Amino acid sequence: MTGRRELYLQEMGLGPVWRLKPAAAEPPSPLDIQSMDSAELEAVVANCTACVLHKTRTRTVFGVGDENADWLFVGEAPGAEEDAQGEPFVGQAGKLLDNMLKSIGLKRGENVYIANVLKCRPPGNRDPLPEEVARCMPYLERQIDLIRPKLIVTLGKFAAQTLLGRDVTIASLRGKIHAYRGIPLIVTYHPAYLLRTLQDKAKAWEDLCLARETMQGLSSVESTII
Repeated sequence: MTGRRELYLQEMGLGPVWRLKPAAAEPPSPLDIQSMDSAELEAVVANCTACVLHKTRTRTVFGVGDENADWLFVGEAPGAEEDAQGEPFVGQAGKLLDNMLKSIGLKRGENVYIANVLKCRPPGNRDPLPEEVARCMPYLERQIDLIRPKLIVTLGKFAAQTLLGRDVTIASLRGKIHAYRGIPLIVTYHPAYLLRTLQDKAKAWEDLCLARETMQGLSSVESTII
């Protein structure tokens, strides 16, 4: 209804004019998500209302880094600082992750992409719920399809269990080369855990060395094929 007509109705004592609030857009289906490019995907994530976490988040945390990276690091979910800044692995855990990358000759944003299973922070940093994971996983799956990394490194038990579909301990997964949709996958500890459990930093170093050796092997095979 036009502004002029509203004015006429108000002068005749027939106002105010009420409008129906537009209905919230339906979240995209997994099939829709699989056809999106990176910009479309990030825009959808920024406005996602697919689960209850959108009610308590400050910002979504899509991911950061080289969109053509060979290395993909996947964590669990944003924490308080990530929720505030909109970037994964900031604060003390982020600094430790940057040092872990540096130890094997890598740098955030250079042939490295960092993401989480969940794009929104669970309140109080509680464990993600199954329905939240089910709603959010199509976003990560599409990110992986678009990035096409040579190697995935999961950070922490939750990310490892989610991508591998196995409810087992991180100790039983470490030291081995797994696979996610045909992509080699290495399991190591979450940086936040390592800040609390310093004695396991040596084990994390072993995992990083395995990841580096695995990548070197993949690169050698690729150069031989070429």
